Amino acid sequence: MSKKKFKPADWATNNVTEKNTVSIPAIPQSNIDTSNEIEIVTLRIEAASIDIAPNYTDWRDLGFALADALGERGRSYYHRLSSFYPGYNQSETDKQYNACLASHGHGVTIKTLYHLAKSAGVSVATPHLSSNQSIETNLVTSIKEDLEEIEELKEINLPTFPDEVYSDLPELLQKVVAKSNSYEDRDLLLLGSLVAISSCLPNIYGIYAEREVYPNLFLFVTAQASAGKGRLTLCRKLVDPIHQSLREISKLEFEEYQRKLTEYASTKNKSEVERPKEPPVKMLVIPANNSATGLFQILNDNNGSGLIFETEGDTLAMTFKSEHGNYSDGFRKAFHHEPISYNRRKDREFVEINNPRISALLSGTPKQVSALIPSAENGLFSRFMFYFMNVRPVWNDVFANSSDQTLDSYFYHLGHQFFDLYKHLQYQSEPTRFCLTSGQQQAFNAYFAHTQNQYLCLYGADYLATVRRLGLITFRIAMTLTTLRIMDTGDIHSPLVCIDSDFNTALSMVKILVQHAANVFQQLPAEAVTTTPKNQKQQFLDELPQEFCRKDYLAVAQKFGIPDKTAEKHIKRFTDNGLINHYAHDKYKKHDRI
Repeated sequence: MSKKKFKPADWATNNVTEKNTVSIPAIPQSNIDTSNEIEIVTLRIEAASIDIAPNYTDWRDLGFALADALGERGRSYYHRLSSFYPGYNQSETDKQYNACLASHGHGVTIKTLYHLAKSAGVSVATPHLSSNQSIETNLVTSIKEDLEEIEELKEINLPTFPDEVYSDLPELLQKVVAKSNSYEDRDLLLLGSLVAISSCLPNIYGIYAEREVYPNLFLFVTAQASAGKGRLTLCRKLVDPIHQSLREISKLEFEEYQRKLTEYASTKNKSEVERPKEPPVKMLVIPANNSATGLFQILNDNNGSGLIFETEGDTLAMTFKSEHGNYSDGFRKAFHHEPISYNRRKDREFVEINNPRISALLSGTPKQVSALIPSAENGLFSRFMFYFMNVRPVWNDVFANSSDQTLDSYFYHLGHQFFDLYKHLQYQSEPTRFCLTSGQQQAFNAYFAHTQNQYLCLYGADYLATVRRLGLITFRIAMTLTTLRIMDTGDIHSPLVCIDSDFNTALSMVKILVQHAANVFQQLPAEAVTTTPKNQKQQFLDELPQEFCRKDYLAVAQKFGIPDKTAEKHIKRFTDNGLINHYAHDKYKKHDRI
């Protein structure tokens, strides 16, 4: 079904007059405030292209809320807010709204709309009308503010991985990134492939901080709608053959179980025959929309391993907010392979997963990140790699490739090549240990000690966990790259020593990812970050010229309302932590960004 997408820029351009008024239907005075708020919130939802009512119960209650507040006038809002559901149907929506009107309230108020919007990461804060403001002026002001926020996001221009990262990748990954159409897309395909593959490297481990760790990675790709993050689905094709193989095994085992169960049922003397045991449900890709017990049961059935792959990050966010679906605690434990325990009600059995190994790949808008991770305090933020996609107003030639082979089949074919390595690793008699050389270890420790001090200076203790876990992530990326080399060389032995090119690739990637994570960190809700004012140090540092003196930095400080003494303290901390170089009397120079 096709649907017309709301474009806030077009709306503002076409409807704002020289007097900043808009042409909207007359609204009764008693409903001015409510209608104004509903319109503003609806426009924000449309600008973000978010379905705030993905299940029937929420959709029905949304209809009740609009019917209670606006009556028949709420019908147009119901259509506008329903149109982002993939299965949106105009006649069905009309039918549902008629039922909501006929219910005469049903006890649901307009607060339900605001609750659904806020849960989806959309701001519901609205300005109040002053006595000398019209509703039209108020609406235009709010829309302009929202558009300015969107434009600010477009202006963010974060770095992509340097070309050196791609100069000597394992052959499988070279074939993956060969299908990229931009620098961001190249990074996206590389990261997505590494995460998907990290879930399928059995019997590979390393020792990090005196603990056994495995290759599993967490990634959240964030971008505005239609920025191209949907191409992450190609990365799942690399592991689809493994997932399908496990599902086929599970199907055959269940059919055999059913046959034995039938035989057992027909046995007269059951005391002499053991009842067949239900086989485990085998799979690789685990649905994020799951109950906590359901997820843990699937993990247990699959020896503690799995991949959560969701291209809509709010799916997991909504699951965590549900009564039985909040497995955030187990999700965080799995990152460090900490034991997860739960009770199986069916058999009254206590189950403990001693060594969970989950990989996770999510994508969504910046607001969906905040919906999933409203605070940096619980540790979920620091467990993820974040990649913020720059908005590229470039149209790609959709007919450029004349080949009959689709991208889906191309990546699925690569997946079959990887399947051979997976089977080889799976049937090893002994696990294989990955390790860094002593020189690599020294370079690793030097970089992260320096980086930790710099980001502690800029963002405070809230960001410290992110830097530290990026160290573990670097180790896991290097482990994955080194394991993929087996496909090129055919050589597997323990220990599996990282070559310098793979170590340098992993470190170069993380030097960029730490900047992307810092950017996403700054977009978390203000109450989630303890730096006050938010990002002021970073803004101050960024605004300083490459070379400057005291007079220059005081001028910059004045621009941000920073007192002279505070600016002097900032400069001293920047110098102590290697962010700037005080190379002569009253002469400073900024170092390259870490």
